[in-house]
Amino acid sequence: MSTSERNRALLARQLLVERARLPLPRAVERMGGIQAQYAPSSYIALWSRVEGFERSALTRALHRRSLVQATLLRGTIHIVSRRDYWPWAEAIRKPTRAWYRRVAPNVSMADARSAGRKLRAALRDGPRTRAELLAVVGKEGWFACGLDVQLVRVPPSGTWERRRADLYALAEDWVGPNTASAAEGVELLVRRYLAAFGPARPAAIRNWARLDAEDLHRTLAKMTLRRFHDEQGNELVDLPRAPLPDPETPVPARFIPTWDAMLLVHARATGVLPEEFRPRIFTSKLPSSIHTFLLDGAVAGAWRYENGRIELQPFRRLTRAERSELEEEGERLAAFHA
Repeated sequence: MSTSERNRALLARQLLVERARLPLPRAVERMGGIQAQYAPSSYIALWSRVEGFERSALTRALHRRSLVQATLLRGTIHIVSRRDYWPWAEAIRKPTRAWYRRVAPNVSMADARSAGRKLRAALRDGPRTRAELLAVVGKEGWFACGLDVQLVRVPPSGTWERRRADLYALAEDWVGPNTASAAEGVELLVRRYLAAFGPARPAAIRNWARLDAEDLHRTLAKMTLRRFHDEQGNELVDLPRAPLPDPETPVPARFIPTWDAMLLVHARATGVLPEEFRPRIFTSKLPSSIHTFLLDGAVAGAWRYENGRIELQPFRRLTRAERSELEEEGERLAAFHA
């Protein structure tokens, strides 16, 4: 499978070849969740992918709890569908605890449970801010409680209107009781990843979700998968009926927000981010990346919203047709901001 074939497969699965008409929870599942470290990025990601998307729709979905915002994969904030939350949380529980043991060997489960009891008592009457919870458990307890308690970030925080995601609730109160198992969660994560980013090397799935290696190997062994090889001879796995568009499929100009998972290392082999541009997107001073735009399925520059309009910062010379297409799409994005 060539890089160009993988590029078009990724873009189609990320709903960037053609905007989709889907309920937001289904769109987010198709995307493999949304990395939501900067709240407005989630809105822009959906605007680029969902036909007729309006800002109020995401805020409303978070209030209605059909979408849930929480610290999940790789310890970063993600938005996922309500039905995906507990399986994802269970899938990463074991590797997350292993990570805690490595970075904080002096934190015991007894410490975590003690902090957890205090947090549950503090949250019994409803959501509380991070500052309020820190006053209850302290910085050490706040770190330790992640071993024992599942918290979600709740609106109005973490929205376009109030961007700091610092209001918390207990997951069992906000989402509902946990009925998921770790095995079910790992398989769901594999399916979500391949549906959103495949075909892919197993190592890329693990990199994205920070899964336990043995759990991933066991899950892949029992699943029915298509298998390919990339241009270097590495094995790729995929879901049986996932789309594989023609590599010549045209892709319109698209505006991509900061933190978009499509640009992260796990998707490196798809050609979406040309390697010569990677140092301009990710730096030690700017690990979050920057807003970018795609032309013919690849990053060709950066953008920003300023003074009521979208300003383009191309990384290469643009043709007249490319600039015209970007300006038209940029006018729609500026209206979305306004």
